[in-house]
Amino acid sequence: MPENTDPYRSYNFKLVIQGVTEGHFIECSSIGVTVDAVKYREAGNSQIVRRIPSQVDYDPVTLRYGLTEGRELWDWFMTSVQGAVERKNVSIVMLDSTGAQEVMRWDLLNAWPAQWKGAPLDAMSHDVAIESLTLVFESIQRA
Repeated sequence: MPENTDPYRSYNFKLVIQGVTEGHFIECSSIGVTVDAVKYREAGNSQIVRRIPSQVDYDPVTLRYGLTEGRELWDWFMTSVQGAVERKNVSIVMLDSTGAQEVMRWDLLNAWPAQWKGAPLDAMSHDVAIESLTLVFESIQRA
């Protein structure tokens, strides 16, 4: 009889850029891939519409994190602003329920920051200042 296993917890993850663990992120938007389908009809059978795979589109990944004095992500984003995109391999690593052991990883290949949003500032709030960085990438692998 197969052993029951619990699903992984969505809060146990870390981000690794070029092999170095970066920051403490509070959220990583859903990772997604879409394969476009092209419709066509075969000659002689116009009743049936067939579909073939076409372009692959990778959804951008948005990372949210607490603002600190660290400048690594900001400096990386500024290379894109200046037109000298610096592509890096980025891994989103899922950890077990204890947060100690890697159980899964998604490797975003040739990623670069395409959008940055600063933390909303409000003198009446006691919230942590949260910034976000959106990454685009060329392909994904799951390990």
